[in-house]
Amino acid sequence: MTTSTGQIRKMAQNIREQIIKDRRFLHQIPEIGTDLPETSAYIKKRLDEMGIAWKDCGGPLPAAMTEDYIAAGFPRMEKETGVVATIGRGSPCFLLRADIDALPVREDNDLDFKSTNGFGHMCGHDAHAAMLLGAAQILKELEEQIPGTVKLMFQPGEETGAGARLMVEDGLLNGPEPDAAFAIHVQPGDTTGHAGYAVGVNSASLDTFILKIKGKGGHSSQPQFCTDPLMVMNQVYQAVNLLVGRETDPAAMVALTCGVAKGGAAVNIIPDEAELHIGVRTLNVEAAEHLKKRIPELIDHYVKAWNAEYSLTTFHTPCTLTNELLCQELVPCLREVLGGSNIHQIPAMSGTEDFGYVTEKVPGMFVFLGAGAPGNAPLHSPQMVLDEDVLPLGAALHASAAMSWLTAHKIK
Repeated sequence: MTTSTGQIRKMAQNIREQIIKDRRFLHQIPEIGTDLPETSAYIKKRLDEMGIAWKDCGGPLPAAMTEDYIAAGFPRMEKETGVVATIGRGSPCFLLRADIDALPVREDNDLDFKSTNGFGHMCGHDAHAAMLLGAAQILKELEEQIPGTVKLMFQPGEETGAGARLMVEDGLLNGPEPDAAFAIHVQPGDTTGHAGYAVGVNSASLDTFILKIKGKGGHSSQPQFCTDPLMVMNQVYQAVNLLVGRETDPAAMVALTCGVAKGGAAVNIIPDEAELHIGVRTLNVEAAEHLKKRIPELIDHYVKAWNAEYSLTTFHTPCTLTNELLCQELVPCLREVLGGSNIHQIPAMSGTEDFGYVTEKVPGMFVFLGAGAPGNAPLHSPQMVLDEDVLPLGAALHASAAMSWLTAHKIK
């Protein structure tokens, strides 16, 4: 007999205190980037206690990206400490994902378990990890009823935009290959227990361009003997910003930001070098492809026009996609967990979520789960707090989604 969604919800409530304990422990040891030794060690310890097999998964960030994040306050990331675990056996296979990294944000609230190391779980990834550990405990208890395999993905480095990619490159989607995937993100500004999902494109792609311009420095009173990289950077800055208004469809959501512009140290010195970081987010694949082509063309034009030199490093994080058929299959069981009126279809978000590296290869569904109330401090705020009542709900959503889908697709 297959355990019902209602029974799974009761099982989640029965282990509520353990899920909270897991979340609070992880909350106090926030680690950022892809190398999270303490966080991953705790997850492995808990999986061992449940008798669940796991393995390490991930790889190092590309060197250029590592240097960029070090400049932004991240530690040097020599490796990725992702964890993959499996429950059940055989086909089909359903993947459940939790991101587990924190932010370089100092927590500012009155929680008695707040972090003190200068970093903070201000995006709720501690809750994501705890909810997936809770689901793991439920699914392990139901293992004999699972008609296939549940693969658990504990992913570092979501905030770098590359953590999921590194796990995919290291074989995440092999042995066994997932047939569908599911992920949750908490939302402190939405009512606890209410949820939303977008169909089709769920979140924006992100293309990052790191431009380093090499000019020829000298005294500001003799610009004729110099090649001013700040002037070149300024022309590139203006040109790429004009692209959105003049070469993309006004109906397409495109957000272009030059978030880093630096160079020079004194008013009387023309520097040798300048640096500009450009980020492009969009829900429109055609717009993304056009700007990926045009931005390098404009950079090349303006740099060469002033006889400077440059290096350009680019990174791409794809849109996260929610499969319409998978939504149709999963929404009924999610409604049973949350209540029929508490889950709704919503518009896509303009932010970026690197679960897209999974959903570009596997049909997936991404759910935003309310964990607070309207007016609460938002994600990434130093004051962000979560309603811990969301934790057993998230565990039940994960376990119910896996059991429901695998039961519907079991091999007869």
